[in-house]
Formats: sequence, C-alpha cells, structure tokens
Amino acid sequence: MSYADYTAEEIESRGRAIYAEQIRDRLSTGHRGEFLVIDIVTGTYKIDADDLVATKQLLAMRPNAVIYGLRIGFPAAYRIGAGYSVKTG
Repeated sequence: MSYADYTAEEIESRGRAIYAEQIRDRLSTGHRGEFLVIDIVTGTYKIDADDLVATKQLLAMRPNAVIYGLRIGFPAAYRIGAGYSVKTG
C-alpha cells in the first residue's frame, strides 16, 4: 500500500492506535522527547532524537512505508513561535 491509499486522517488514526496499543507501554521514560516514526502498514518503527534520522532508518528498512510520526511524551511533535509573552501595563 502507498500514501495514495490513505487519507491524512486515516494515517493519523492508525498511527495513534498502533502507538497506544503496541508501543507506548514498551518504552522507557528515557525516550521522552525523542521522535518515533511508525509504518502504519506493518507496525515497524524507529526512535531517534532527530526525526529525520528516525525516518531515514525506517525507510532503509521499509522503503514503501506509510509513516506516522510523533514526539514521545508531547502532544505535538513541533512548536511554532518563540513561546514568550508580552507584559502590558
């Protein structure tokens, strides 16, 4: 199967389910903040501090992988903005 066979919502849904049901409980807390990429077709995954490295490792194993990625222990993989607030008054 390829990306064309899935919607973005299906990729996210399958990726989240595989993580929750098969992977999350097997990870140690030492992986917090690292990136996890999953082939949603096979369940094969890789973890690395660098998301691109994890993705390349997974694609080396599964060239046709349909990939879902997340940052372990965080609600989103990336943050946009500087993350500061402006005081008024």
